[in-house]
Amino acid sequence: MLTVSTVNVNGLRAAAKKGYSEWLAATEADVVCLQEVRAEPDQLTAEVREPEGWHVVHAPCEIKGRSGVAVLTRTAPEAVRVGFGAPEFDLSGRYVEVELPGLVVASLYLPSGDVGTPRQDEKERFTAAFLPHLVELRAKAAADDREVLVCGDWNIAHTQADLKNWKTNQKSAGFLPEERAWLSRVYDEAGYVDVARRLHPGVDGPYTWWSYRGKAFDNDSGWRIDLQTATPGLAGRATSAVVERAATYAERWSDHAPLTVVYDYPTP
Repeated sequence: MLTVSTVNVNGLRAAAKKGYSEWLAATEADVVCLQEVRAEPDQLTAEVREPEGWHVVHAPCEIKGRSGVAVLTRTAPEAVRVGFGAPEFDLSGRYVEVELPGLVVASLYLPSGDVGTPRQDEKERFTAAFLPHLVELRAKAAADDREVLVCGDWNIAHTQADLKNWKTNQKSAGFLPEERAWLSRVYDEAGYVDVARRLHPGVDGPYTWWSYRGKAFDNDSGWRIDLQTATPGLAGRATSAVVERAATYAERWSDHAPLTVVYDYPTP
């Protein structure tokens, strides 16, 4: 069995002090994808930068203190790729992929956007460049007899079931019609599968992010924006998908929670 977790840590240095390190030590995952690391490797303690028992690939942002993604694997990667061939984003700490036996795993931190600002324009440029990469990645992996798994913070809630307060967020970044339509293209045109939704059809959530403001966490007023998106062969072998939601607000070490999926698939 293959177990994969993905989580936006909202700053790895802070998360490590609040419970991330204990979570990592206890996890049964074979692969862990991190987003919003927000630290250069040399800013991390050795225990956080290269935890015992893990092979770690860091892809920090060229602008210090922003973004940053990482992939941790129990097995040494056969190859690593930072970025996806888009010059504007290849050093932005938003994408890294590793090749494992029979599998390509990527950690993605898609821009969050902000309606009416340059940040939304950046998000649109990113998505426009990223979709062709997903198509190419799937074709190349198939030729190499590998499945593909893109984990991360996609920063888009696809349907009304993917956020609690959808009625008041129809003009908000993350739930705009054009963003949702783009994510539909990832599934319909590029041929990927939203693994958690496949395993949890017809239900609200399970949410993966809750604002620190107000009582969002206590009221489970969240968004499902952290996804494991896989090629059909791998998605069809997923047996469980669980959001590891903290028991209480005080026990949170990020505003996101890990999404952990178990696949009936050979462990790399």
